[in-house]
Amino acid sequence: MLRLVFGAFIISLSPVFVKLAHVPADVSAFYRMFFGGLGLWLGLRLRGVSLRPSGRALPLALACALLFGLDLMCWHRSVLYIGPGLATVLGNFQAFLLAAHGVLVLRERPGPRFLVSLPLALAGLLLMVGPQWSQAPGDYRLGVLFGLLTAVWYAAFLLLLKRAAVRSGSPDPMSVMCVVSLGAALFLGLEVGVTGQSFAIPDAQSWAALLAYGLLGQVLGWVLITTAMKTARAALVGLLLLTQPALACVWDVLFFHKPFTGPELTGVAVALAAIFLGATASAGKDRARKS
Repeated sequence: MLRLVFGAFIISLSPVFVKLAHVPADVSAFYRMFFGGLGLWLGLRLRGVSLRPSGRALPLALACALLFGLDLMCWHRSVLYIGPGLATVLGNFQAFLLAAHGVLVLRERPGPRFLVSLPLALAGLLLMVGPQWSQAPGDYRLGVLFGLLTAVWYAAFLLLLKRAAVRSGSPDPMSVMCVVSLGAALFLGLEVGVTGQSFAIPDAQSWAALLAYGLLGQVLGWVLITTAMKTARAALVGLLLLTQPALACVWDVLFFHKPFTGPELTGVAVALAAIFLGATASAGKDRARKS
């Protein structure tokens, strides 16, 4: 359990690193994948594990890289427009979307947790962004939309990553994630180059933030969480992972002095409850299929 808590704590700092790095959204996304991919590759080499997943898994891993790149492009813009806290809460709506995928696509019978999560998710979203929507500047509205798109891309990424891990034929998913990271870095690097952005890292603070973002967020935090999830109960995993968006809101207040209003805080709490219900509902379906 300590690994799961520590991993969630580390990942909660990811949007802070995005804000601290003085580079555009796509450039910070590129360096997360580049530094993270190199860190995973080095870890695989030290353990004597092959980098390349099986031939069947490789196309899926590359497709995952594209989805992860799109996810980061949207999430980083959301972080810069509306702050780490709200952007991370909106991105975690992916848990609700995964539960919806089980009901709508896999034709699973919706359980009570899923049915309760529907109105809670909508109520939380309206409380977080509704009161100030009409007076909000354009960047704020874009940030909300990018945050919701983050959830869509990340849910699609997780669904495809699960298939890639199964097809890899290995219980250790690090090789798949390494390919995903380096593939996403290639995709993001091409996007940065085509749009004429600079890869330059302007100062020591940006270097420190980007290195920490890639090596801590993409490598250490991810490894701790995925290894801990193998033995932890699904409900406990869902509850502890809520510390990530909750802590992101705390960091937003402490580091960037975000002035949360009463309705926003209520909306965050309601949204986190919906995310928990959505996450544990989909996890419960997975357990039922395995039994």
